[in-house]
Amino acid sequence: MNAPFNPRAAAAREPFAAFVCDDATADVLRPVVNELGWAPERVGKGGLRNAVQTLSIAASPNILFVDLSESGDPLNDINALAEVCEPGTVVIAAGQVNDVRLYRDLVASGIQDYLLKPFSADQMRDALMQAQLTIAGPKISDAPADRPHLTTAVIGVRGGVGASSIATSIAWLYGDKGHRSTALLDLDVHFGTGALSLDLEPGRGLTDAIENPSRIDGLFIERAMVKANERLAVLSAEAPINQPMTGDGIAFVQLQEELRGAFECTVVDLPRTMLIQHPHLLNDVQTAVVVTELTLAATRDAIRILSWLKANAPQTTVMVVANRVPPPGLAEISQKDFESSIERKIDLIVPFDQKVAAQAAKLGKPMADVARAGKIGPLLGGLAARLIASVESGAGPSVKPRGSLLGRLSGIRAKLPSRRAKTQD
Repeated sequence: MNAPFNPRAAAAREPFAAFVCDDATADVLRPVVNELGWAPERVGKGGLRNAVQTLSIAASPNILFVDLSESGDPLNDINALAEVCEPGTVVIAAGQVNDVRLYRDLVASGIQDYLLKPFSADQMRDALMQAQLTIAGPKISDAPADRPHLTTAVIGVRGGVGASSIATSIAWLYGDKGHRSTALLDLDVHFGTGALSLDLEPGRGLTDAIENPSRIDGLFIERAMVKANERLAVLSAEAPINQPMTGDGIAFVQLQEELRGAFECTVVDLPRTMLIQHPHLLNDVQTAVVVTELTLAATRDAIRILSWLKANAPQTTVMVVANRVPPPGLAEISQKDFESSIERKIDLIVPFDQKVAAQAAKLGKPMADVARAGKIGPLLGGLAARLIASVESGAGPSVKPRGSLLGRLSGIRAKLPSRRAKTQD
């Protein structure tokens, strides 16, 4: 409901409408509405049920206020409202249930704010002014028509290399520095940290999409995405671990297609197992960031994944990021040996900084934001700029593996005994 929309269509709508359940709420609302230059007659009775019936046959307003006091199941009723609301409608709800879980679920479902009754005129005024700011903010549809959509997949060669942290930072940088509307799609359905790392509730949007691919459309994306800021929205999940997510991957492809139509950039946090299960996810990905660490196991897996990308996604520009790199001499494998094994240069080395990582986790912010004044922030900013430039210019670094995979793996394993011997010495 709070997604970007067509400004021309919005201009033809009523600026405001309200559906309340009692006279006291209407008496608080009408003077505030009048102050903002809207017609007090747009404050009507009937609550959420009347709102659904009315909007099913009439155009949605820019800002909609609904009273949930008479609703037995507010979350499901809001979802019913979303089915009849046009994209771009900013919804403010009010009710008598004082429950933080309900508040989070409602916000995750797409409403702008939830006010606890009874509320004051000042609270209502603040909520309406915030809704106006949301409408006045940057719109995806305002983007230059000749700006190509950029889809970036971030793939960790192993668990724990920090791929999700890199993905979150890239998505944030696309919005903050690149001034592009960006979607972060976290495809680790059970253990994804896309929403968690930004201090957001993931909602059920991603799991609903996987279970019901036929529901995926622009309106579904609008309801399912959780806003991190005006230019960044997240689609993540924390599905129960006793609930396997099965399917042929068609839901993921549909999600990517809808995100391309709604945002200027998409960053896909792509678990490596997805490459095996759903290789078609890379069909329309222009850039891929392969995140690794300088260890023997990561070197082996980096070779395999780079080889896979070369064979299955030749259209994709690939960049290799070595993350959490310790000071010289302390890495399990030197940069020279790693680059010799993968037969290409590392595009970016991100040094290990425990303080920055801990601060980012505590604040619920991406590392690129927390470390903007340090070393890591500018490094990640340069990476994001290169990714954007590689699509705009149609050029960029590419994977160029040589020789057989078996031969390269044998070369790595040949180094292992000597390393163990050095460790024992």
